Amino acid sequence: MVPATALCACGVAFFLRAVRAACQGGIEIGFHPDEALRMAAQTALGAAALVRDQGRHPEREIDSVTTPRGCTIAGLNEMEHRGFSSAFIKGITTSAVKAESLYAGD
Repeated sequence: MVPATALCACGVAFFLRAVRAACQGGIEIGFHPDEALRMAAQTALGAAALVRDQGRHPEREIDSVTTPRGCTIAGLNEMEHRGFSSAFIKGITTSAVKAESLYAGD
């Protein structure tokens, strides 16, 4: 139960935080908040569907939409330099530790 709690139950909030961040970025580059939220949510659905429906690793899908010297790789590298993947992973592992302590109290 602990791994499922951390990855799936807590994961909903983690992915929603990513959608919120995408929405905020969209607003910053000029979209109306409602439009940015709709676009961010649809993009998240599309990305998840690629992995789910194709059964391929996310990196393979990322490679298919990333071109040399392009805007996608520039944005991905900036997010990694800022710790995106590490923070996401740490959030999941921290939630697992907390869930373990909660289940241990049962």
